[in-house]
Amino acid sequence: MMTSTSEGKCEIQWTACIQLDDLDFADNPALLSHTHEQMQMKTASVAPASVSICLNIHKCKNMILQYNTDKHQSNHT
Repeated sequence: MMTSTSEGKCEIQWTACIQLDDLDFADNPALLSHTHEQMQMKTASVAPASVSICLNIHKCKNMILQYNTDKHQSNHT
């Protein structure tokens, strides 16, 4: 699944020192994004990579967790 995220910036910056990178689990990849558009791009890039290693993406089994972090983000200027 490394090819699924190798084409661009693939991390979520939590704080100035902590970031979450490329979460790939055996058959349950976790795709983390800041925007819906980023999630669509990642999903589109994962599909061909999944097929190449014989993993099937079942749309009815997928879950989307949305978390509104606006209240929890601090200004880093």
